[in-house]
Amino acid sequence: MLFDPKKLLLVAGPCSLENEHVCRAVAESLTGIARKQPELTVVFKGSFDKANRTSGTGPRGSGLEAGLELLALIRRDYGFPVLTDVHETSQVSAVAAVCDVVQIPAFLCRQTDLLLAAAASGRIVNVKKGQFLSPQEMPFVIAKLRQGGAGEIWQTERGTTFGYQNLVVDMRSFALMKANGCPAIFDASHSVQLPGAGGGRSGGQREFIPPLARAALAAGADGLFIETHPQPEAAISDGPNMIPLTELPGLLERCLAVWRAARG
Repeated sequence: MLFDPKKLLLVAGPCSLENEHVCRAVAESLTGIARKQPELTVVFKGSFDKANRTSGTGPRGSGLEAGLELLALIRRDYGFPVLTDVHETSQVSAVAAVCDVVQIPAFLCRQTDLLLAAAASGRIVNVKKGQFLSPQEMPFVIAKLRQGGAGEIWQTERGTTFGYQNLVVDMRSFALMKANGCPAIFDASHSVQLPGAGGGRSGGQREFIPPLARAALAAGADGLFIETHPQPEAAISDGPNMIPLTELPGLLERCLAVWRAARG
């Protein structure tokens, strides 16, 4: 089991697996953070395909083969467990051959065949609660994964649709989802996303990542999902809701202080 209840789970990395330079920059920073903060369990994340872009002209990323090569490189050279998302059942076996964690995107969290394929992979499954889903509906998602034979399951809160082009986080979600018997993680990056609000792309309000992350930990979240990039403004996707890499160590230090206090 990768999740350790005595540690704060951190899933962090760039939104898209853009190139080796970005991946190594993030992994080197995470290495320093992990060395300084032994209370963290660090998992490196990155997407090989941004399959749900607002516009069909938006860049989608490295692709499956090149993306998995980058994740294998990070796993080998830095020793981090790695995570990426799958969008089709046909992708699961290739991803499971490289990654420690297979992630189900929020938009696909009710796709039964995809859940069952991920569950049968033998890897940890992280399922994001859909923007359209209440936390009270997550037991049915978890039941599908258990039906498929998943050993370790994580659940991630990523905000709920609030009118148009906005999301809101219900802090009760963490207690409700933890009652399912699986860790509950807070996606601090996508919860501050403004879906489709950037004129053919999503906007975001990264200034709200720190207060929402601290609030989630105070409410009982077991982990944080934070996207980070050396230059978010230059990222091919989700730049407005990624934390600049230089700000990540300080943010995590403050978050750990809240996590310790909540546990005490």
